[in-house]
Amino acid sequence: MPTARSGLIGSLIVIAAATLFGALGVTSRFAYDAGLEPFAFVTWRAGVGALGIALVVAATRRPGRGWGSIRSASPQARRGLVLGAFLAAGVNLSMFLSFERTTIALALLGFYTYPAMVAAASSILGRERLDLQRLVALALALVGMAAVVLGGLGSASAVRLDALGIALGLAAAAFQTAFVLTSRGFAGIPADVSVGAILAGSALVAAVVSIASGGTTALALPLGDLPLLGLLIGVGLFAAALPSVMFLTGIRWVGAVRTGILMLFEPVVGVALAALVLAEGLAPLQVLGGATILVAALLVQRGSSGASGREESPAVVPLPGGP
Repeated sequence: MPTARSGLIGSLIVIAAATLFGALGVTSRFAYDAGLEPFAFVTWRAGVGALGIALVVAATRRPGRGWGSIRSASPQARRGLVLGAFLAAGVNLSMFLSFERTTIALALLGFYTYPAMVAAASSILGRERLDLQRLVALALALVGMAAVVLGGLGSASAVRLDALGIALGLAAAAFQTAFVLTSRGFAGIPADVSVGAILAGSALVAAVVSIASGGTTALALPLGDLPLLGLLIGVGLFAAALPSVMFLTGIRWVGAVRTGILMLFEPVVGVALAALVLAEGLAPLQVLGGATILVAALLVQRGSSGASGREESPAVVPLPGGP
């Protein structure tokens, strides 16, 4: 059973991951303005992230605890890692297809239902107790998220309803839920090594889809545009590699349910950065939604610090640079 101190540290790790992931909206806008297409953006982001993690693992891990840990892992863990790569690719591809077909806010609204899916599935599978305090925290967080996302829709004429687009947003949530729930299957492999392999697999899948859809030129675009290449390197390292390791570590430290609730900080950060960097105004409803998510986070942290031993004890895995 994790201690209150380790639970607090794990929660802070998840919030830091949500903050870094929240920068994706602004950075992707800059990349698209430079001519990059969505699938090419996914490929470069995941590919750079995988390369960055590979270098860190090679420099800091002892023999047998780096990439050798995949070879020495059980066949079940290796199969789980392959599944994780396909699920992560499914999240990205579904979301970007959803963005193309419907209003981004509606796509995000569908995707951010995944914490509720994770909580329900974890309870049904008997992995984590879903008590009243967690239910209240989850409900508050989801309501706050909806306020943050929908508060920026603007006029009704700007809303683009598309059944398939909304379904793809929900499909991305299902992929994310499956990833969170199956990540325990490769818990014996260090978090940074796992994420490096998953990002590499995601990059490969996204590259194949990009080429198949006629995006070869877009894939090569950053090689002739140094500012764009620099942006993608930053995105790959700080909006893919680092927060992905933190996200997986958070699941292992504090469990899937609390991680899902705390990850709802991501749209709050995205909206705040858009207001700051892109001069997109903040509606009062969005501010209220952000405050509601903060209350939910405090509630779930308080409830978890005094939880009984009935909660699942996640495996503690160090961040990059550990043993």
